[in-house]
Amino acid sequence: MIRKLGVAALSAGIIFSGVSTTTASADGNSQVNNSMNNGDKAENIIYMIPDGFNADYATNYRHYKGEPAVWDNHLQGMYTTYSADSNITDSAAAGTAMSTGVKTNNGVIGLDPEGNPQQTILEASQDKDMSTGLVATSTITHATPAAFGAHVDDRNNETEIAKQLIDNEIDVLLGGGKNNFLPESEGGNQEETNVLLQAEEQGYQLIENRNQLLEADINLENENLLGLFANDAMSPELHRDAEEEPSLAEMTQTAIDTLNNDEDGFFLMVEGSQIDWAGHDNDAAWAMTDVGAFEEAVQEAIDFAEKDGNTLVIVGGDHETGGMTVGANGSGTANPEVLHSVTATGENIAADLNEDRSNAKEVVSNYTDMELSEEEVRSIQEAEDPKMAINAVISAKANVGWTSTNHTGVDIPVYAYGPGADQFSGSLDNTDLPKIIADTAEIELGGEISQNHSEKETVYTVKPGDTLFEIGLKYNYLWTTLQEINQFPNPHLIYPGDEVYFK
Repeated sequence: MIRKLGVAALSAGIIFSGVSTTTASADGNSQVNNSMNNGDKAENIIYMIPDGFNADYATNYRHYKGEPAVWDNHLQGMYTTYSADSNITDSAAAGTAMSTGVKTNNGVIGLDPEGNPQQTILEASQDKDMSTGLVATSTITHATPAAFGAHVDDRNNETEIAKQLIDNEIDVLLGGGKNNFLPESEGGNQEETNVLLQAEEQGYQLIENRNQLLEADINLENENLLGLFANDAMSPELHRDAEEEPSLAEMTQTAIDTLNNDEDGFFLMVEGSQIDWAGHDNDAAWAMTDVGAFEEAVQEAIDFAEKDGNTLVIVGGDHETGGMTVGANGSGTANPEVLHSVTATGENIAADLNEDRSNAKEVVSNYTDMELSEEEVRSIQEAEDPKMAINAVISAKANVGWTSTNHTGVDIPVYAYGPGADQFSGSLDNTDLPKIIADTAEIELGGEISQNHSEKETVYTVKPGDTLFEIGLKYNYLWTTLQEINQFPNPHLIYPGDEVYFK
C-alpha cells in the first residue's frame, strides 16, 4: 500500500494533541481475556457492523428468509452499548467505542469526553503496516465509518471527515457521499477544497459505478481505491439499480480482493448502514431487505475466511433501532415472510399518494400484494405522516412490532468466526470488541495518533512547477493562509528548494 509521508494538515477548528488512549473497560471490569486460544493469531480482520441490528432483527430475518442466516452458527456473546453521557447511544459514540475501546459522548467521533483523540483499531492496524478499508451504504463520511478513520467533535462535520479519511490514506474507501469531497463551486459541500483532487494526487483511483468496481485492479504499492457511488447515501436495497450501484456484497468482495494483496494482512470494516434508517422509519420491509443485503456481504467475508484460515470475522451492531419485536398487537404469531411482496420503502410508497390521499388503497396495492381494510386506508389518509402510517399498516400485517422511532439501549449479540472467535463469548461491553481484536491480531491499540492528526509543524520542499495554490490544494490549505504562515512577499515567486511550513 501507499505508505504515509507524514505531511498532512488539519483544516478545521479541532487540534489533536496525540493523547494516548486508556486501555481499561468503561466500567473498570473488562471482560477481555488477554490469553490467546491455542496460540491462534488472526492475520486479517473483517469487522462487520449491521447498524441498528439486534436479536429481534435476527429472529425476524430468520423467519423472513425461511432458514438460518449465515451468522446464526457463529453466535458468541452479548455486549452493552451505552455511551459516556447516555444509556442510549448514537452511532458516533457507539462507533468510537467499537473502534477505540473508549466511551465518549453522543455525537462525538474518535475523541474521548474531554476532547482527546483516541487511536482507532484501523489506525493501529496501519501502524502494523496492515492495509485498511472502509465500506458502507451510507455516505462513507457517516458516523460509523468515520469513527474508524477520523477525529471530530461533531459527527455532522462530514466535509472535515472526508478530508481526514483521505489524509489517513486508508487504502480502500467504498460507499456514497461524493458531494462531501467536492467544493461548492462543483455542486459539493466543501467550501473550497477539492478533496477528490487531493485524493487523486495522493494516488487514489476514483470509481463511480458498479462496472468500474468489478473491473478495479489496484496495486497497493502505488495506488489506493476510492469508490463513491452516489452524491449522497447509496440507495436502499429495495431501490438499488443493479446496473449502476454495486451491492454491499460486491463492495465487500472487491475490498477483500484488493486488501488481500498485502502480505502484512489487512483490516476491513463493513457497515450495513441503512438497517438503522429502516428502524427509524419503522419500515419492516426495508429493514429485512437491507439485512438480506448485509447477509450476502457477511457470506463473502465468511467464504474468504474459510479459504484463508487466518482471518477473523466479527459481526455486531452498534445499537438497536426502533425497538423491533417479533410479534405485535397481541398476535400469537409472527409472519415477516409476507414482507417479500413489498417492493418499495414506505417513503417511496407515500410519494405516490395524491393530495387528499384518496388513492391510498390503490397505491399500496401497486407496491405490495396486501389488501387494505377501510380502517387501514383511513389511518393513512388521516395520518400526520403518511409514510409512518403506511409502514405501520405493513408491519402490522407481518406482526412486526415497534416501540420507538429512535435507538434503544438493549444489549447486542456478537457473532465471530476464525482465529480468536471464542474470545468474544460471554457478557461484554462494546469497548471490549476492539481490544479483543487487537489481542487476536497482535495489534497495539491505544497509541498516539499518527502525525497527520497532530499539531506538529511540518514542512514541504517546493518542486519544479509547484505553485502555492497547488500546494494548498494538496494539503487542505488556502494559498493565502500558506502565504501568511510563511510570510511570502509574493505568492507567485516560490522556487524549487524553498520550504513551505504547515501548522
